[in-house]
Amino acid sequence: MYIKFWGTRGSIPKAGASTVRYGGNTSCVELRSTGGTLIVLDCGSGAHGLGQSIMRTYPDNCSGHMLITHSHWDHIQGLPFFAPLYGPDNEWRIYGPGGMGASIREVLAGQMEYTYFPVSLDQFFANVSYHNVVEGSFAIDDVRVTARFLNHPALTVGYRLESNGAVLVYSTDHEPHARELAFGKPSPMRGEDEDHRRFLSGADLLIHDAQYTADEYPERIGWGHSTVEFVVDVAMAADVKRLALYHHDPMRDDDALDQVVESCRNRVAAANGSVEVFAASEGMVIDLEASAVGDFKAPPSDGIVTFVPSVSDESVLIAVRDEAARQILCDAAIATGLTVHRADSADETLAVLQRERPSLLLLGDDPPGIDLLDLCRTIRVLPDMPPETPLIVVSDDAALDRTAGTAAGITAWFVKPFSIVYARTRLRAWLLRQDFR
Repeated sequence: MYIKFWGTRGSIPKAGASTVRYGGNTSCVELRSTGGTLIVLDCGSGAHGLGQSIMRTYPDNCSGHMLITHSHWDHIQGLPFFAPLYGPDNEWRIYGPGGMGASIREVLAGQMEYTYFPVSLDQFFANVSYHNVVEGSFAIDDVRVTARFLNHPALTVGYRLESNGAVLVYSTDHEPHARELAFGKPSPMRGEDEDHRRFLSGADLLIHDAQYTADEYPERIGWGHSTVEFVVDVAMAADVKRLALYHHDPMRDDDALDQVVESCRNRVAAANGSVEVFAASEGMVIDLEASAVGDFKAPPSDGIVTFVPSVSDESVLIAVRDEAARQILCDAAIATGLTVHRADSADETLAVLQRERPSLLLLGDDPPGIDLLDLCRTIRVLPDMPPETPLIVVSDDAALDRTAGTAAGITAWFVKPFSIVYARTRLRAWLLRQDFR
């Protein structure tokens, strides 16, 4: 694969003398396969320069594909300025997560409404089609794409792209689920963190969100971004060959990024690791050759859906005693359009489950008068309980025995504290995972 970085900054463009070497434009990466397939990863402000380059280089064939990770502005703000979308002879396919009750087209159209922008989505002259992405795999010509939900306060997917034996993983805007991992503390990866490691496994190049350091993280918990310490650790655990630190914080200038890179390389050396670490910079070109190994297996499900799931028949059972956490979860569920069932004890939880058959169960880690793992095992053997029903444990302890919990039937852990925005996103991801299994 041929890869070129057109935007490497996160959150907001940051032009100026202090960001010349690494760049100030937001997320955008160009990929070309050996078969000639053009894929654009995200459409931040860097997409303006990429679009101009495409028009100059390929004036008679400016067609391609665009993979959007999520709809936060720093990842879509270049869309109205991407020149190939205005070429009447061009064909572009845009992929991305819409969510519950909204398509990716509707999501992208929002920033181009009359109030915010003078040109609407309907004024693209190119033949543009929109494709809703969920977890799963699909083909774009000679490139195999696997999508996986990331941990961010908006429905976000990462992409694993494989072509001609080479593997690129594009994983931006992701926060580790276990807080101790974000702080760079030695800890085994379990549950969804282990699933994330497998998603990265054996990548020839990993482009990963690395916006914060562990020292900065305490004031940014729940903002949906990784620390450089976590990124280095998970890259080594996943046997990644090369790691590109990405989504640079707008407050970090070139000299500060140099220091971050040095600290990451020292961390690799201290662990006797072999991953090559560098910071992505605008204009950087990488010719990626195949050498991938790892334990990744593509999911059998199709990652492209032709319909948008509705929440009209979906419900959630919230059996959490912590009043503040319970209220946030209830508010998030109601904002998502879910029907909410509540339970205050283990017996009431079992009764509601048997009566209502909710689509999702949120269980506190302190049910009165019963062992949590015993309760989970009991839930999993209830008659007519679908085995794929997500069972999520809400806890303020990130160091739970996740191995025993997984064996007892727990799907995932939701660690407090969290915001309503974060809770709403997690609810949507869990429901979508269930819907498309």
